[in-house]
Amino acid sequence: MCGFIGIFGSKAPEKEIREKALRMSAKIRHRGPDWSGVYSSASCTLAHERLAIVDPLSGGQPLFSPDRKQVLAVNGEIYNHRDIRKRLDGIYPFATGSDCEVILALYREKGADFLEDISGIFAFALYDETDDSYLIARDPIGVIPLYIGYDEDGTVYVASELKALEGFCERYEPFLPGHCLDSHEGKIRRWYHRDWKDYAAVASKATGETGESVRAEASLTSTTAAPVAGSDSAFKARWADEIARVRTALEAAVQRQMMSDVPYGVLLSGGLDSSVISAIVAKYSARRIETEGKDHAWWPRLHSFAVGLEGSPDLAKARVVAEHLGTVHHEVHYTIQEGLDALRDVIYHIETYDVTTVRASTPMYLLARFIKSMGIKMVLSGEGADEIFGGYLYFHKAPDAQAFHEETVRKLGKLHLYDCLRANKSLAAWGVEGRVPFLDKEFLDVAMSLDPAVKLCPGQEMEKRIVREAFADLLPESVAWRQKEQFSDGVGYGWIDSLKELTAKAVSDSQMEHAALRFPIHTPMNKEEYYYRCIFEELFPSNSAALSVPSVPSVACSSAEALAWDKAFQGVNDPSGRAVRDVHHDALK
Repeated sequence: MCGFIGIFGSKAPEKEIREKALRMSAKIRHRGPDWSGVYSSASCTLAHERLAIVDPLSGGQPLFSPDRKQVLAVNGEIYNHRDIRKRLDGIYPFATGSDCEVILALYREKGADFLEDISGIFAFALYDETDDSYLIARDPIGVIPLYIGYDEDGTVYVASELKALEGFCERYEPFLPGHCLDSHEGKIRRWYHRDWKDYAAVASKATGETGESVRAEASLTSTTAAPVAGSDSAFKARWADEIARVRTALEAAVQRQMMSDVPYGVLLSGGLDSSVISAIVAKYSARRIETEGKDHAWWPRLHSFAVGLEGSPDLAKARVVAEHLGTVHHEVHYTIQEGLDALRDVIYHIETYDVTTVRASTPMYLLARFIKSMGIKMVLSGEGADEIFGGYLYFHKAPDAQAFHEETVRKLGKLHLYDCLRANKSLAAWGVEGRVPFLDKEFLDVAMSLDPAVKLCPGQEMEKRIVREAFADLLPESVAWRQKEQFSDGVGYGWIDSLKELTAKAVSDSQMEHAALRFPIHTPMNKEEYYYRCIFEELFPSNSAALSVPSVPSVACSSAEALAWDKAFQGVNDPSGRAVRDVHHDALK
């Protein structure tokens, strides 16, 4: 994980722009504490802060083409770089072992039309001196953050975090995932296209006994019993091929993302998703991925990390999984006061006032500091599974397969504003890289093309059953069939309760009554959001900053559209997973 800034087309003197770039880049040095690099010319300045994961010795940035006509600054990992290198062997003279250098090689081969060739997470800026042009792009889901800004002279800026643009640009905004900006075209366009985003592309599969009408009827009944846990032979027989595809594709994604020349670990909350990723990593960690398993791993033991208040449900389950997998396990206990003390720093680093994100980022931010102290520079985690497979508790209320599928697509499209942002920036605050195999591009094509009926969890059915069946043999039964806990809940219910209590006292009824006067942009909907918004405004006072954060009503992380699934959701705005249980009087406990 790294950080970079780019400045294109400035009319100011080169020395002045270089000095500005250095000031901007210093604001994101926490993302890349290992090395700094700068390129400047009359038309372009790139500054890079490096966290060395692959080829620490020679992979410093910016990277240059052999004739130094193209220059590149990247934040990310290209997981298929070895395959690309083999294909271009003898055609392009690679100068480093950096996975990111293949971007230059592909650009020389295809121009701007190479982005689909890349498997990985990335944001980059590439400058071509031959015709004074540039190319900016971001990965499909937005795992890696990127912002674009403009000043009054028309200068274009990009940066890995908005704090590098705040105060330097007239306006700025998030650079959208799956998009690119080719200066030859002069506009931002989508490069990432998938048929599975349209329900019609998968609708023909949702027929027969498991079709929409039958599943819809089931989803509106049986809401007073606990979800059924444990393996289901009928489900396994009906969906055997799909279960096998999910397992094969996810194991391949995890292996790709284990690529590292430095010590790495796993985030293990004790929930299903992080436990599955940890189990797969443990399965393959003894051999070096970079040599296709021919060599022993450089790091002999796999380390796992969990965080929570003393006695939290996540810590207990994570301990069970760690013992089962045989990892070197580390429990980080934090106190409520330590979490409260960190709030301002957390909001500075994650650059949002979204309630769910602040709640969940705080323990992750504290955990990241401990991980860095252990000498670990990269961790794999389970983000994305709930969005792909409908893991949040409100998905039990999906009326049919189409509504369910369209909600998963909506959730994936907004991940860059929520969980991806949290995971990336909370870890990057301490120079730790996070990788998310569930959001691997190739795995997404498998998982999102599945018959939507296989994901439905109406009434008493357990959510994410296909994932549970696919990996139950690798996990303790009590974890494979554990009910969903959102991360901010699982670290200890006292954490959220304390935040509500603190903010209820700190923000008066009068302040809430006049909230629209103080915050006309995205007016806070409750006292907790108002409290975080006040801190955010002090740190990032511009309108661009306020507009960069989403503000929509939600129940248990739902989209606004999904609130129509149940009348009991109306008028409720609580992102905690407990909200669904409270609304239904513990119906889904």
